[in-house]
Amino acid sequence: MGSILVDNAKVMAKGQITLPKDIRTVLGVQTGDRVTLIHKDDQVIIMNSAVYAMKMLQVAMEGEAEKSGLHSDDDVVDMLMEMRREKPAR
Repeated sequence: MGSILVDNAKVMAKGQITLPKDIRTVLGVQTGDRVTLIHKDDQVIIMNSAVYAMKMLQVAMEGEAEKSGLHSDDDVVDMLMEMRREKPAR
């Protein structure tokens, strides 16, 4: 299990909080980036939205390669090479 970082933030009048610098650094977020909040049981998990989206895509795509007959890296390379051969020249 990774290291645990605990910090606090104050909830302001409009429900806003400021993420502490150490938390922003660990999440890899900067000004203007988006975060995803996930409520589970009595906890709220904050994730970098780009990382969360990629994890959800990985879950959705799990097993699809095997269904398509791709069982190894070599299968993927072979498929790409075949697709490149079939692509019409410009």
